[in-house]
Amino acid sequence: MSDVLLSPDFFTFIIIPLMIFCARICDVSIGTVKYIFISRGFKNIAPFFGFFEVIIWLLAIGQVMNNITNPICYIAYGGGFATGTYIGMVLEERMKLGLCIIRLITAKPAEEFILKIRKHGYGVTNIAAHGARGEVTLIFMVVKRTKISHLIGLIREFNPNAFFTIEDVRSASEGIFPREPINYPFSYFKRPFSLFAKRK
Repeated sequence: MSDVLLSPDFFTFIIIPLMIFCARICDVSIGTVKYIFISRGFKNIAPFFGFFEVIIWLLAIGQVMNNITNPICYIAYGGGFATGTYIGMVLEERMKLGLCIIRLITAKPAEEFILKIRKHGYGVTNIAAHGARGEVTLIFMVVKRTKISHLIGLIREFNPNAFFTIEDVRSASEGIFPREPINYPFSYFKRPFSLFAKRK
């Protein structure tokens, strides 16, 4: 067994492709997080991630060039890119940075619903409008991304068949938002450690 692990073929066809695969996961995931920070306005943090992204990418592409006749390296390079893209999207969902705008269109009378969400601390703008099937109410809400699931629950409770859209907001001035603890970019990753501390 030790002879197999120390053989040049094992290093060329297993270890190097595995290193390339892991490096691509890291640099693509970091790149995704970097673009999230840029789009959310964290311009001072994004260059820091960009530095490590390009360093790791150079290491990965360097190994591919050194083993250009090894087809497994190409597969590892592409597989790492695909996996890193998926992990980056998962990180984006977990981080929940920035703001979004929710547009709700409902034909159901919405006065009580508007009062209810205002009691929860959300800022609401409502407009009477005319839809394809008659009079409707158009409701605009700019909320923090951490509050999307809570607000969608309120919308479903009000009208399970309500039509609404959600879009990212790059920046906003002023506004009314529910009070909550400060949401740092990596606050999600502190939760496992806090749970472990409580168990002690």
